[in-house]
Amino acid sequence: MTPNWFASVPNFITIGRIVLTPAAISLIVERQWSAAFVLFAVAGLSDALDGWLARTYALQSELGAILDPIADKALIVSMYVTLAIVDALPAWLVIMVVFRDLMITGAVSLSWLMGRPMQVHPHFSSKATTAAQLVLAGVILAAHAYDIHFPLLNVALIALVAALTVTSACVYLWLWVRHMRL
Repeated sequence: MTPNWFASVPNFITIGRIVLTPAAISLIVERQWSAAFVLFAVAGLSDALDGWLARTYALQSELGAILDPIADKALIVSMYVTLAIVDALPAWLVIMVVFRDLMITGAVSLSWLMGRPMQVHPHFSSKATTAAQLVLAGVILAAHAYDIHFPLLNVALIALVAALTVTSACVYLWLWVRHMRL
């Protein structure tokens, strides 16, 4: 039998990722790129670890299902906004990323307010979008931390993130409209 404390390990890891986010943001603002990159990498690895633990040991929980996407969005949105503020990412891309998340959150909230609650399950397009967004942030942080720049890679990743962000937004909008039967 699995001890009760073990069942909450993935949730504690997720909470740790949430706690790491403001520290990483602060390091970017202070232009301490190496430390920011390390914290970002730890946060990314913790996301993989908590998911693996939850799936492998059947430790999924209702709390984890809520906390994990919150931790992901907190990390991505705050990273992107901060990287735009320090001119490391284009503002238009950050606006797209933030708007997509606000649109999804608003649509789900509206469906609840209208008495038509919507179960949201991560769609493949959303998982691909999140992965690409994390890779782009990691590449930008690594470039600043280790003074290694690959301009064509940055352009390709920015285009990929933009395309996936728009695609994912359209998929969720279509799912929402279908659910609401507008």
